[in-house]
Amino acid sequence: MRTKDFLRGRRRSELSEEELAILERAIERTETLPARRVLSRRGEVLRQSTLLIDGYVCRYMDARDGYRQILSYQVSGDFVDLHGYPTRVIDHDIATITEATLAYVPHERLDEIMASHPHLAKLLWFSTLLDAAMHREWIFRIGRLDAVGRLAHFLCETHARMLAIGRADGGKFALPMTQQDIGEACGLTSVHVNRVVRRLREDGLASVSRGMVDIADLERLARVGEFDASYLYMQDGPWQRQMAA
Repeated sequence: MRTKDFLRGRRRSELSEEELAILERAIERTETLPARRVLSRRGEVLRQSTLLIDGYVCRYMDARDGYRQILSYQVSGDFVDLHGYPTRVIDHDIATITEATLAYVPHERLDEIMASHPHLAKLLWFSTLLDAAMHREWIFRIGRLDAVGRLAHFLCETHARMLAIGRADGGKFALPMTQQDIGEACGLTSVHVNRVVRRLREDGLASVSRGMVDIADLERLARVGEFDASYLYMQDGPWQRQMAA
C-alpha cells in the first residue's frame, strides 16, 4: 500500500479501512526521482499534492547570496506540499535529498474527499498542522539554542520520526544528509557542524558518520537539545519506550 506510512505512529489508527482505500484510490500516479531533483519552485501553481512513499525530501529557500536554508525534512509517509492545496501557490522550493518515490494526488480528488469524507479530510488537515508544529519548533531551535543544542534537537526529532515509521533500530537510523545539508537545517556552517559532530561523539551522546546516526545516550541528548517530543503528537509507542529504557 502506497499510503502505509501516512500518519503512522500518530493517528493512523483513526483511519478506517474505507478511508485508507479512498486515499489510496486518490493517487493518480507514482514515480521515482533521483537525488537532488527539484520538485516545485517558489511561486509555482500546484494542481496536485505529493505523498512521499520512500526516500527523503526537503523544503528550502535560497538567499540572494546563494546560501540555502532548509525549512523542513520530510520522511516516508509525509505529504511534502499538502499546504499547497488550499494556497495553490507555494512560497518555497521543494527538492529530493535522496532518490525518492512519490505519489501524486490531483487536487480535484482532494476536493471530493473534502466534500464527501469529513473525517479523512480532518486527518489530512491534521497532517498539515503537524508540519506547522515542526516549523515552530525549528524556529525555536535556530533562534534560542546554541550549536550543540541545535544539532542535538535535530537528531532527537529525526530519531523520533524515524521510530514512528519503523525506520530506526533503537538509536540507529539513516540520515542521508551531508554536513552542509545539516548546517542548512540548523543554521550552521559545515565547518561548525563538523566540530559539533565531534563534540557529540566525544561527550558520548551520538555519532554521525557516513549517512548513519547512532544515539548512545538519548536522555542526555534530548536534555542538551531541550527536546520535548510532544509537538510531534505521537501515540504511545517506540519513542516513549526508548526514553524509558
